[in-house]
Amino acid sequence: MCSAVHKTRYVLCPHCDLLTTLPVLKDGQKGICPRCKNTLMSRWDNPRLQPVVFAISALIMLLLANLFPFVNMKVSGLGNQISLPVIPQVMVVDHFSFLAFLFLLFVQVIPALCMASIILLCLQVHMSFRTRAFLAKTLFALRAWGMAEIFLAGVLVSFVKLMAYGDIGVGLSFLPFCLFCILQQRAFQCIDRRWLWDNIMPMDSPVTAFKIGTSGLSQNIRACPCCTLILPAGLPVCPRCRTRGRPRRRHSLQWTMALLITSLLLYIPANILPIMITEGLGSRLNSTIIAGVILLWDDGSYPVALVIFIASIMVPVLKMIALCWLCWETQGKGKADSERMHTIYEMVEFVGRWSMIDVFVIAVLSGLVRMGQLMSIRPGIGVVLFAMVVMITMVAAHTFDPRLLWDRVEKNMQKESTVD
Repeated sequence: MCSAVHKTRYVLCPHCDLLTTLPVLKDGQKGICPRCKNTLMSRWDNPRLQPVVFAISALIMLLLANLFPFVNMKVSGLGNQISLPVIPQVMVVDHFSFLAFLFLLFVQVIPALCMASIILLCLQVHMSFRTRAFLAKTLFALRAWGMAEIFLAGVLVSFVKLMAYGDIGVGLSFLPFCLFCILQQRAFQCIDRRWLWDNIMPMDSPVTAFKIGTSGLSQNIRACPCCTLILPAGLPVCPRCRTRGRPRRRHSLQWTMALLITSLLLYIPANILPIMITEGLGSRLNSTIIAGVILLWDDGSYPVALVIFIASIMVPVLKMIALCWLCWETQGKGKADSERMHTIYEMVEFVGRWSMIDVFVIAVLSGLVRMGQLMSIRPGIGVVLFAMVVMITMVAAHTFDPRLLWDRVEKNMQKESTVD
């Protein structure tokens, strides 16, 4: 089967729709799209064993991370420590069940589900094809929503923020969680979408005639958005994974703009309403995002203030501006080249979810700082709105079809050939 999996094949780039060929790849090599530089396929040594080892190790580390204290804090002789399961419990007590759900989903459930899917698929556990296809679809659909490493970054930011108030320490589960973040990323890196689907159900493309170096749209063919199998453009359902698709995402620009408008409407109150409420010694302080950045800057925590400012203020704003610009360019109204716009799209897709770092900082602070009348931190309604902004902009980036950026190149080439 390996020879069939890694033989020379035709590939339609999911980002620019260019039809190209992939030769036999050696271990450690990857196939790159010659036009947009997107990675088309990666070849790893022991592609079945490596992901399983990393995924099993990651799940073991995640289990250990939930069994022991995670971080602790001491202020004026009073101490408190929390474990990972305590964080959502505290948020539920504060009537922020939505935040507790997001923490469990993004930090624990989705990463664990992805690791379990990798193990079951790579070990070829006896299951029906429908079950294996469901696991593969779930794996690639949810991997971008796993945010364990972002939560870890939020924990480190929280440490710097709390050092001014007391002594901060780590528990026995802190190191296992760090190892979990590293191992799960390695497991994802060792999984190639094309290799996995060829192992689930090998299938040749029903298309027989190809023209290398041109777009699939010009040849009336398309790639399945799930398993990458090349199909006739008029075939609505993939015969391998049963996923419905079109040559281009339907109403891509309309969906993207609608989601951007929604995120903008939520972003305004998210910056006006408090995201964190600090109570201590009879006083009460409501902090907005920008107020928290100013407070950190005044306290001399310049690196942390910059991290929060970039992740919570600059990134969401620039992401919305960038997506609007991309939509404008795809309609042929701009003058920027497609390569530059594609680079912007990749940056938007990569950095968008890191805005959740502020949400996780507040989750850690609200769980750890519970010192009774001395000091207590609770989340504010603004953090819920901000989390919704981040998720909506992530969906907006997903609904945008980057192939539309390159369709203009094809149209210009056709015009030039017609003139000649």
